[in-house]
Amino acid sequence: MQHPKGVDWTVVILTCQYKDSVQVFQRELEVRQKREQIPAGTLLLAVEDPEIRVGSGGATLNALLVAAEHLSARAGFTVVTSDVLHAAWILILHMGRDFPFDDCGRAFTCLPMEDPQAPVEALVYNLDCLLDIMTYRLGPGSPPGVWVCSTDMLLSVPPNLGITWDGFQGARVIALPGTPTYARNHGVYLADSQGLVLDIYYQGTEAEIQRCARPDGQVPLVSGVVFFSVETAEHLLATHVSPPLDACTYMGLDSGAQPVQLSLFFDILLCMAQNVSQEDFLVGRPPELGQGGADVAGYLQSARAQLWRELRDQPLTMAYVPNGSYSYMTSSASEFLQSLTLPRAPRAQIVHSQVEELQLLAAGSSVVSCLLEGPIQLGPGSVLQHCHLQGPIHIGAGCFLNGLDTAQSKALRGLELHDLVLQGHHIRLHGSPGRTFTLAGRLDSWERQGAGTYLNMSWREFFKRTGIRDWDLWDPDMPPAERCLLSARLFPVLHPSRALGPQDMLWMLDPPEDGGAALRAWRASWRLSWEQLQLCLDRAATLASRRDLFFLQALNKARHVLEAQQDLSLRPLIQAAVREGCPGPLLATLDQVAAAAGNPGVAARALACVADVLGCMAEGCGGLRSGPAANPEWMRPFSYLECGDLAGGVEALAQERDKWLSRPALLVRAARHYEGAGQILIRQAVKSAQHFVSTEPVELLAPGQWVVAECPARVDFSGGWSDTPPLAYELGGAVLGLAVQVDGRRPIGARARRILEPMLWLAVGSRQDKMDMKIPCQSLDDLQDYCQPHAPGALLKAAFICAGIVCVHSELPLSEQLLRSFGGGFELHTWSELPHGSGLGTSSILAGAALAALQRAAGRAMSTEALIHAVLHLEQVLTTGGGWQDQVGGLMPGIKVGRSQAQLPLKVEVEKITVPEGFVQKLSDHLLLVYTGKTRLARNLLQDVLRSWYARLPAVVQNAHNLVRQTEQCADAFRQGSLPLLGQCLTSYWEQKKLMAPGCEPLAVRRLMDVLVPHVYGQSLAGAGGGGFLYVLTKEPRQKAALEMVLANTEGLGNCSIHLVEVDTQGLSLKLLGSEASP
Repeated sequence: MQHPKGVDWTVVILTCQYKDSVQVFQRELEVRQKREQIPAGTLLLAVEDPEIRVGSGGATLNALLVAAEHLSARAGFTVVTSDVLHAAWILILHMGRDFPFDDCGRAFTCLPMEDPQAPVEALVYNLDCLLDIMTYRLGPGSPPGVWVCSTDMLLSVPPNLGITWDGFQGARVIALPGTPTYARNHGVYLADSQGLVLDIYYQGTEAEIQRCARPDGQVPLVSGVVFFSVETAEHLLATHVSPPLDACTYMGLDSGAQPVQLSLFFDILLCMAQNVSQEDFLVGRPPELGQGGADVAGYLQSARAQLWRELRDQPLTMAYVPNGSYSYMTSSASEFLQSLTLPRAPRAQIVHSQVEELQLLAAGSSVVSCLLEGPIQLGPGSVLQHCHLQGPIHIGAGCFLNGLDTAQSKALRGLELHDLVLQGHHIRLHGSPGRTFTLAGRLDSWERQGAGTYLNMSWREFFKRTGIRDWDLWDPDMPPAERCLLSARLFPVLHPSRALGPQDMLWMLDPPEDGGAALRAWRASWRLSWEQLQLCLDRAATLASRRDLFFLQALNKARHVLEAQQDLSLRPLIQAAVREGCPGPLLATLDQVAAAAGNPGVAARALACVADVLGCMAEGCGGLRSGPAANPEWMRPFSYLECGDLAGGVEALAQERDKWLSRPALLVRAARHYEGAGQILIRQAVKSAQHFVSTEPVELLAPGQWVVAECPARVDFSGGWSDTPPLAYELGGAVLGLAVQVDGRRPIGARARRILEPMLWLAVGSRQDKMDMKIPCQSLDDLQDYCQPHAPGALLKAAFICAGIVCVHSELPLSEQLLRSFGGGFELHTWSELPHGSGLGTSSILAGAALAALQRAAGRAMSTEALIHAVLHLEQVLTTGGGWQDQVGGLMPGIKVGRSQAQLPLKVEVEKITVPEGFVQKLSDHLLLVYTGKTRLARNLLQDVLRSWYARLPAVVQNAHNLVRQTEQCADAFRQGSLPLLGQCLTSYWEQKKLMAPGCEPLAVRRLMDVLVPHVYGQSLAGAGGGGFLYVLTKEPRQKAALEMVLANTEGLGNCSIHLVEVDTQGLSLKLLGSEASP
């Protein structure tokens, strides 16, 4: 339910009947503000109605007064002034009356809905839906004023209503379509063609309802939503100082005024309807008032006269929403169940619930916020809410069960319930908390009129079946007309010797042959009627128990999602746990999953989730999530993980974590170290690629003889990021790449030779003939920084280790190792003619060249396929991470697709793409590289992508699948030899890269790409983006000079340069050269 723009409410007020519920509902508003359902700066007020029955009009006037009072105080006034309304958007939500199917009222009735796009996972109450509708559907565009919304209905409103607010004055009601039949029991508006309200009918005659009908036969129903302009709200507010309307507010009652009951629609709004005369209005009575004596009628007439004076001149208009729907939440259990189920649904609705045996839930049933363990059968049309049950339990059709836990499961076993409403309630008797249970029939009436039934049978039949008598339920002096289900003392709330359970009610369904023991136990209990029970309900405990059960099932969900490796995001759940103050149990669950995981991918994702929890706890403070993760305090848990002791490592991580929870900066640093721990597990998974690394012995070259390895760069055309661990082995990767020469040169290479001295000489340069840095290594200590990527010569040192030439953990000195195995040392030079951060795969291709040269110098031969996997291993040893696409692209010739399956060990397979004759040259004529002048920071991009992948953000998961799918489409475009199709692939690919790594497109690069758009079929930054090279597929061949002129004539592009590209058909090449002098 997230939308781009909604109303920035100044005040949101929730009115409620009971004063002991004010703090409960205040907290619920604050929770929704933390979830970002309500703007952060909105003033939240839960307001008690002055009297239980002041009516919707009285509650509105009182809430408006409270809002004005708070805003006046905020603005520095010492008295209430209506001036504060002029720049305020106020939303008043009315809780309304008691509801037989939810202890917290219709507003907090849980709906079988969930929003997968919501940033915070939570149950969806009716209040949440109405908040969403008011904020994003009805409210936008309205001027300052007061919106009033009942919460006693289910509302559906389409987007983009197009309500016009230009020059609006007065009040506006929102009407939704209904049938004339439905309107007989509800309110309906009579309006003219301009939307001016002429009259409002409640339970109107057939003629009155037909008068309201629209051309499509529908009638505009009173929906419970109205807007007051500032001027009209000021007029309404002015009545709070005038008797008898002052009695609608807490100020009037505090001054000793007699309470008055007003209807919002049939008192306040009705006096504004054009066709209503003063005479008829003054003698009328709102439907919610019911019958009363002459004194009540006189008091009401005086109140209506005051309303007429203040509001009669205010226009009342109607906005009709033809595609919306309105359904009043009646006290009929049958209608309630229909509103929560989908009778024609092919399967059960399961929302925020964990169910062990799904096959036992019938189609058309609904389960919301439940934990169902074992065999629990649920019939069609039945609903379970807020229940934690353990089977075997059989619940038949037409049942509603609410608020039951495992302690009550035993009472349900052996029964088969049908057409029943069984609820557990939290109560407070004289300050002491307790539990009670109520039972009713689906067909029972909760109205006062009529003879009524109980458990779907007449009272006479009920008395006969159970032995209960009418005097058990009602006082002898109670008039027969008042004897109904609401007033019957049916429900035990306290037993003299034991705790109560559902069995204290369920026995009535089939009275046991126990000599009357069940009846005596029932009679011995303190019992209350439904009406009396409402005054004892502990709504705080009710909502707290729901929250506890929601998080209990959520922990089960988190465990299942991780262990089953599902592509569901846990980030909304993490946000919920942190914002509602209960991250501890979630952290403990994640620890358990990580410690017990048999799969390194599962463990790594669990640790990444712990990092997300810690980052969320920092609440946006404490610095960036990406950063160093090598604090000495964390080395002990890291060492456990490095040694393969997963359980010990997770335990040590948790112990260390507890020391870093005190402030945001420490939380962020702890999160970084958890991501570092995850990287260790990724490294271990990727090292499984060693299974596919092998060498063959060949002639050992003489000391001094050089082995030279030269490689092209690579350009990725589709699928990048899917090759990056853990995506490469969790999703499965597919990347299409080209081996390319840049400006006619193969820009990457290495050369190695044996030397007589038992040491290692390392040299790194920008060209083969220019070594900028030389590093002698004479002991193992000189190699210890091989796993620090920024240390001088780290890649070369890692190459010696991964090639098996040196063992850094050996007790033998370096010189002794070299002499024993090779009779001397080695010299290794590497070079790249490409700028740092080019995006053309330099480091991985360089690692491949270094390994190939070293292995040959050491008397071993390695296939290119083995070399691809060896580079994967080397980059994990080096701790840079990274995927396999770079070495595939640069070590293998031409145009090809690399693929890895979603499995371990990680294996890469390469398919050469066959293209039409002459297409390789054609492609080279149309492909250019543009150096952007920006250095790419791939490390941070990589961390961000891995964080998003482990969080399984839906957009990222979908995009990752699209990357793999498009690779196959791109391969087809190459096979067809179609440059326009390839251009489309490039353009789409760049959009996919930006989705994968937001921030990879600097503004300067965007400007450059915009300049080039008219000249190219498609373009993309190379590799991860963020800078480096841009490659373009031009519409015309050989466009280097032309594009250079275009760039030269465009200001603000910086130091851009254009380079020729040619598809390389050789890939890695090895040459043996003669001896050269040692450096």
